[in-house]
Amino acid sequence: MAAELKNVEIKGVDIPIIYEQNIQLPLFYVQIIFKGAGGISNKGLYGLSDLTSSILNEGTKELGVTKFSQKLEEKALSLEVESRFETMSFTLSGMKKESQAGFRLLKSLLQDPNFTQVTLEKVKETALTSLLEKESDFDYQANRALNAMIFKDSLLEYPLSGTKESIQKITLKNIQDFYQTFINLKSAIVIAGGDIDFLTITQSLNDVLGGLPEGKEVQIKPIKVHRDEGYKRQVKDTKQAYIYFGAPLEVKDIQKEIARVKVASFVLGGSGFGSRMMEEIRVKRGLAYSAVMHLNAGQTISYAQGYLQTSIDNEKEAKSIVREVIKEFIQKGITQQELQEAKQYLLGSEPLRNETLSQRLNAAFNNYYRGLPLDFNHKVLQEIANLKLEDVNAYIKNHQEISALTFSVVSAD
Repeated sequence: MAAELKNVEIKGVDIPIIYEQNIQLPLFYVQIIFKGAGGISNKGLYGLSDLTSSILNEGTKELGVTKFSQKLEEKALSLEVESRFETMSFTLSGMKKESQAGFRLLKSLLQDPNFTQVTLEKVKETALTSLLEKESDFDYQANRALNAMIFKDSLLEYPLSGTKESIQKITLKNIQDFYQTFINLKSAIVIAGGDIDFLTITQSLNDVLGGLPEGKEVQIKPIKVHRDEGYKRQVKDTKQAYIYFGAPLEVKDIQKEIARVKVASFVLGGSGFGSRMMEEIRVKRGLAYSAVMHLNAGQTISYAQGYLQTSIDNEKEAKSIVREVIKEFIQKGITQQELQEAKQYLLGSEPLRNETLSQRLNAAFNNYYRGLPLDFNHKVLQEIANLKLEDVNAYIKNHQEISALTFSVVSAD
């Protein structure tokens, strides 16, 4: 049974539900996603959404994290809260026979989160420790500096997970206000399935979500990548150079373009061995262990990004080759053999991405969220199978903007 788009009305609000019944195993899976509750709504308090989700993983105020976790463990249930770029999700799963116990615990978490000063200080300390560890993570440092350049003057110029200064500033009232603003009925989208019927899902959701405010739906505006080329080099105590690079990718219609984007990305740098980046930088010249570049087409952001590590002596040459590979890629496109290899891999690997119920439901959700048909992935595969070489190369040639590269390097003198 494929995923279906249904809905449930709670307090006069229609909440979409992406549902797939699967009775092969006595398991259930429910995820409640709140659009706008992610880092995109931090509004200058970087780390606010992440800290909120961290506290929500600390149980309820009544039980505390230890007793709340024990109740989950007794029923072999999993309940996790995660903050992402645009959303915050509550994911509940377990055995079918324990579903009602799971819904009761989810309801108690939504109604009585452990919003206390003690808990806030605990998750702040964890967040600050994580930031301290990242100071010696040169991949993170190079990537962070790249994002600050290509996303300048946007929400992504600064780390959504926070800085030392922003995390220290966040108060318990900030957390409570964020929760009350963004965890609401009009922001909610549900994905659910497994060996659980739809009536049970809707009845449980009415009980679980009935206590939430109606709220307001968040409108998320697209973020553009800077077309101006940039360069930043940070000198650190390192034995090799970490090179990250990015560029704009202008996608006007995901539904019409995604098949071409996937093939182009696979050939340019997304396929590992056999990709242009890997062949030119590692195989032919031995300058790096790996070299990667992806073309990312999204509803909110579309951009090109890649990275490699090389010896400090080869830093300049590696950067130069990256430019050459992209320039030739745009000018000459791909070969018939590369197209065939891309088709074989993309068509052959897609079933592996849809083996589990959660994978299928999340794929359907991602399509719904982007305004696409739930079965869009299947349609894309058909388009990929029918792609002609001249169509792919014409598409690549029309995207000169991916050569407007910005480089972020962490290296040593």
